[in-house]
Amino acid sequence: MKRVAVLGGAGFLGSHICDAYLNRGDEVVAVDNFSTGSKENLQHLSSNKKFSLVVADICEPIMLRGKFDLVLNFASPASPKKYLAMPLETLRVGSLGTQNAVDLAKRDDARLIMASTSEVYGDPTVSPQSETYFGNVNPLGVRSCYDEAKRFSEALLMAHQRNSRLDVGIVRIFNTYGPRLDPDDGRVVSTMISQALGGQDLTVHGDGTQTRSFCYVDDLVRGVVAMGDSNEIGPINIGNNQEISVLELAKVVLKLANSKSKIVFTSSMDDDPQQRCPDLGLATIKLAWSPQVSLNDGLTRTIEWFSSR
Repeated sequence: MKRVAVLGGAGFLGSHICDAYLNRGDEVVAVDNFSTGSKENLQHLSSNKKFSLVVADICEPIMLRGKFDLVLNFASPASPKKYLAMPLETLRVGSLGTQNAVDLAKRDDARLIMASTSEVYGDPTVSPQSETYFGNVNPLGVRSCYDEAKRFSEALLMAHQRNSRLDVGIVRIFNTYGPRLDPDDGRVVSTMISQALGGQDLTVHGDGTQTRSFCYVDDLVRGVVAMGDSNEIGPINIGNNQEISVLELAKVVLKLANSKSKIVFTSSMDDDPQQRCPDLGLATIKLAWSPQVSLNDGLTRTIEWFSSR
């Protein structure tokens, strides 16, 4: 049994990560200030004696009792709607928050897993994106608060790793979806499903030819756990390499939701990447991991969850 701290544990991904470690028999402490996370995501764990919740902002020193074997830093706004509304907070959690996560891991000689993002690749000029690609990020654009916060987090962790041999693992997470997505968080999957189930027009930004690669949350969590169990430093891409255009995604959602809604086109979003597809070679070799859930199956499960609510 390990003792695990999940920073951002009330978030979409963080809450699923809490589930995964508890299911293994580990003890889990979730830390969240609920700036974007939800108490409802953890409600089902309230009676679990191996789970506890600490309400705190990781931009302040993280004062947790007991020794931890593993620290997972998933504390950050992650959807464009959220981080565009909180740009300074996003930069703060990517810098001060990451340093505080480092301090906690160093205190206990714990392994630290950092949730980075495919957004470090910006609007890529190569596809698929491998971990050796340095990216094409606009440091002055509206999305830079998130992109650069994660790039800084990676740089900070690598500096600590080189200088003090910090046991760190960096995962670059590509678009993830599944149950517990906030219907109002602005991510394309949650937005389209909500619109389809509500009988509203599905909005597609630009002409819809921009592509994404969507990973079901269960697959993503398996990859994160595999990274935690490994000795890999990374960064390692975790996602699904089944690439699909946003327009085609809208059509699939309409079909699976049995919706009569229409597709409408709106203006393009600022700094919106035109292509996103991970190279999963390192994940396959280093972590013996690959995604298993197809887009149709994952969307069906997600639509069922949204419908139940």
